[in-house]
Amino acid sequence: MESFLAAAIFALGLCFGSFLNVCIYRLPRGKSVVTPRSACPHCGDPIPLYHNLPVLSWLILRGKCRSCKQPISPRYLVIEVLTGLLFLGCYGHFGLTLAMLKCTVLGYLLLGLVFTDAETKLLPDAMTLPGLALGIGFSLLVPVNDLASRIMPGLVSPAMRMSGEISWRWWSLADSLLGAAVGASFLYGVAAIYLRARGVEGMGFGDVKLMALIGSFLGTKLTVLTIFAASLSGSLFGLSTVLAVWMKRTRRNRARSASSRASSPISPKHARRRAWQSARLALRYYEMPFGVFLGSMALLAFLFGNRLLHWYWRGL
Repeated sequence: MESFLAAAIFALGLCFGSFLNVCIYRLPRGKSVVTPRSACPHCGDPIPLYHNLPVLSWLILRGKCRSCKQPISPRYLVIEVLTGLLFLGCYGHFGLTLAMLKCTVLGYLLLGLVFTDAETKLLPDAMTLPGLALGIGFSLLVPVNDLASRIMPGLVSPAMRMSGEISWRWWSLADSLLGAAVGASFLYGVAAIYLRARGVEGMGFGDVKLMALIGSFLGTKLTVLTIFAASLSGSLFGLSTVLAVWMKRTRRNRARSASSRASSPISPKHARRRAWQSARLALRYYEMPFGVFLGSMALLAFLFGNRLLHWYWRGL
């Protein structure tokens, strides 16, 4: 029975992953996710129901449209499999509980937003704002159990402490609201400082709303951990991008110098300097999808953040 339930949850995740693909493609383009029915993004030919089965259809058609034979992005297959694994992982981690439902909803939203941001550099309000409302609503069903109960005990009136059940729900709601406020205000402040200092927008308002969503699910403590982890991973990605561009341009300049018939070929030092200038320009004008790092680190923080912090404080 346990194996059957796990298989059913995985299959349900595949179906939800298929719908998530529709959201990722249509929402940034301002299209409805309900009508019209799914069609090939190249030729617009409607996809029949028997060719719209999660995973199987992509494999049977070998990743190509049945009409125009144009390749269909493997992203569709990846999203469906990841969503199935997400549902299965939440079930294995929490069991069949409300905590599992909360984790599944959070992971589903973050998965869609991560891939949407990576593909279009957009974070649709149709996902972030309902996600914020869901996070606040879940705080009344599953305790956030974070910082608010420790740092703001006076905010709850004696009437709210009449029963233990009412008490934890109000604490949890306060944690959710505080986490959303801290996450959104921090990113908004960083974006405002960057705009004032550099004169250009360094972070979109979609990231601010995404951070509010994350904070409503995670609470203050794990929200701060998410911001720190996302900033660290984003910085490492940026540095690795600069290094990769610098190495590639250095090799290219050296190859051009070696094949050149000019009397004064480019010196290795000059080639490295020119490559470094190209790498700096690439980083300056590259629009990094920071939502990818925020979403990824938020899900990891939700699942393992408390264990990590407990281990860290014990080691001090």
